[in-house]
Amino acid sequence: MKFVALVSGGKDSCFNILHCLAQGHELICLANLYPPSSENDELDSYMYQTVGHDVLTLYEKCTGKPMYREPILGLASNQKLEYSKTANDETEDLFRLLSIVVKHHPDVEAVSVGAILSSYQRTRVEDVCFRLGLTSLAYLWQRDQGELMEEMCNSGMDARIVKVAAIGLDDANLDMTLQQIHPTLIQLNRRFGVHICGEGGEFETSVLDAPFFEFGRIEILEKEVVKHTNDDVWYLKIKVGFVEKPKNLPKIENWSDFIVEPPLLTEQFQEIYDNVSFQENKPCTTENIFPKAEVSSWSENVFAMNDKVFVSNLFSVKESIEEQIAEIFEKLQNILSEHDLKFSNIQSSKLLVKDMANFGKINSMYVKYFNEPLPPARICVETNLPDTIHAQLSVVILKDIKTKSGLHVQGRSYWAPCNIGPYSQGIADSNDSIIRISGQIPLIPKNMELSCHDKALSAVLSLQHYDNVKEVTGYKFHLLTICFIKNMSLVDVASGVFDEYILTSNEREKFTSNLIIVQVTELPRGADVEWGGLFYKDQGQYMNYDSDSDDENSDGGSDKDIRKKVGVYFVDELSDFKFDINKSAFYEIYANPKKLANLPHQLKDCSAYELFPVIQVIDRLTGSGDKIAIVEYN
Repeated sequence: MKFVALVSGGKDSCFNILHCLAQGHELICLANLYPPSSENDELDSYMYQTVGHDVLTLYEKCTGKPMYREPILGLASNQKLEYSKTANDETEDLFRLLSIVVKHHPDVEAVSVGAILSSYQRTRVEDVCFRLGLTSLAYLWQRDQGELMEEMCNSGMDARIVKVAAIGLDDANLDMTLQQIHPTLIQLNRRFGVHICGEGGEFETSVLDAPFFEFGRIEILEKEVVKHTNDDVWYLKIKVGFVEKPKNLPKIENWSDFIVEPPLLTEQFQEIYDNVSFQENKPCTTENIFPKAEVSSWSENVFAMNDKVFVSNLFSVKESIEEQIAEIFEKLQNILSEHDLKFSNIQSSKLLVKDMANFGKINSMYVKYFNEPLPPARICVETNLPDTIHAQLSVVILKDIKTKSGLHVQGRSYWAPCNIGPYSQGIADSNDSIIRISGQIPLIPKNMELSCHDKALSAVLSLQHYDNVKEVTGYKFHLLTICFIKNMSLVDVASGVFDEYILTSNEREKFTSNLIIVQVTELPRGADVEWGGLFYKDQGQYMNYDSDSDDENSDGGSDKDIRKKVGVYFVDELSDFKFDINKSAFYEIYANPKKLANLPHQLKDCSAYELFPVIQVIDRLTGSGDKIAIVEYN
């Protein structure tokens, strides 16, 4: 893709450019926001580095690429972690800047941004990119800071320290290179927890040279040390000049020489991949055996329990796909209105489609209802719905939107796939300390292409994505996982991968073994496997999306109480299970439609259940593929 690079003059934005180039993207131009001339050199901005911004006036000459610059006029008016368009906010300055870039370069498709840990910065860049139809490229996102700093030191960049604001750092460290200050940062990290890459604001840098500076470098002509406040905060005021590079330097052919691309699998998941083995099971039939006559008995349910509303099995029998989806969402809108709730209160959804070939039409209508920050987590599969039904929708709604938090990453990185639809990677409820994680398929994060390797790698890679989401959100303990497969030959590998996952987990002593493996007819992007489910966080843990986020203690109860909230049961027939509708419980039922034809009388008289038709439910302990799985929520 052709991209514009957001540059602050610092190491992160420049190093991310190298990663974009190494991934085959083409640098078209540079863009920067700068403090107004009436301000001093150090402007307090929540979003942008402003120290050393004067060096940026020479970046156009150094790179041979046009530089677009606009002043920072707004303030941090909207300081919420998740951003939406806000008047007079400094994020709107970024929108103005990138709008100018797009006007002059309509072929620009992406934006390079050097965010490492800051969700505050990431969500704002992603919001602007979404509004302009651009893709965020954030290859440093969630990288290990120790590894990153070492890679930066070996990248060919000349980055100087221009500001210090941390214990153990003072004016003597100003003008140091990364290589010079690196040992000090390692020591301070070990002693005081100082962020090695400066993600806590410990220091800032200015890049004077980089491999993509094709035509020249920058040299410091004059410098002045300034003490910014009464605290130990120092910065360097510099005057700089341009030094032309020799014209006969060889052209760089391989940008990968300047970076270290992290492996596709982390050490933990590489170990899982190395250890797992599986054998092919006998293929099963994928015949749709749902009787058409049963459509009339397919119940749409609304059930309020504690702090949630469960809306289940919404469908339509209208003629066209568009009419069906419109009616489904009309029903959902009416239910929300009856409970004085909005679409933004929805925590998660399960979207079942009859034919994945129609997903584009369905999704284009779905997205219109979820255009605010943190759309619901989502499971989407193709399964054996009745012939006349194109889609079925079930949602979990939070009564109090203030308990909602989550993770919605829309930019490309090495971390995990960006969302490929209107959904968040995970949405949590602080009332019960549980996060619902969207279905994860084996996409290669850096380019969003489907992994075409063996089935074991597909299962391991998609499970790694699933794990990465729970790690970033801080909900580390497993409650329930649903594994969706297309082919029965994946049963053993999925089961083996999950067992290895528990064994290699740092929290394995608290992991539940709640795993349901179901076979469906198709998955998004033609994937072989998809993992989704629930994790929880123990009392005393707190959300850690951002390096500067506040501690947020959970009100979800003790660890033991949380684990009692979810139970998983396998039965041969629905009549084998005792549904207790007199207590506060909700049921998810996964089964072949033939087993759902005759609901027990306990369910016919209540609305506390969701039906999820599948080809087969596999009991991995017995190997039987003709089971019913029941998830009980208390």
